[in-house]
Amino acid sequence: MISAAGLMDVELANPIDAFAGASGEASAREFGTLGYSIRARKPVE
Repeated sequence: MISAAGLMDVELANPIDAFAGASGEASAREFGTLGYSIRARKPVE
């Protein structure tokens, strides 16, 4: 999906527990939800 948007050099960072301390933390843990940072670049046209 990211590549289809025209972005290149897509990198995923290590997963983090993005819901720690949030009101939905229990649900996030139940489903194994993690957050990922995504870095990519758009080519110069």
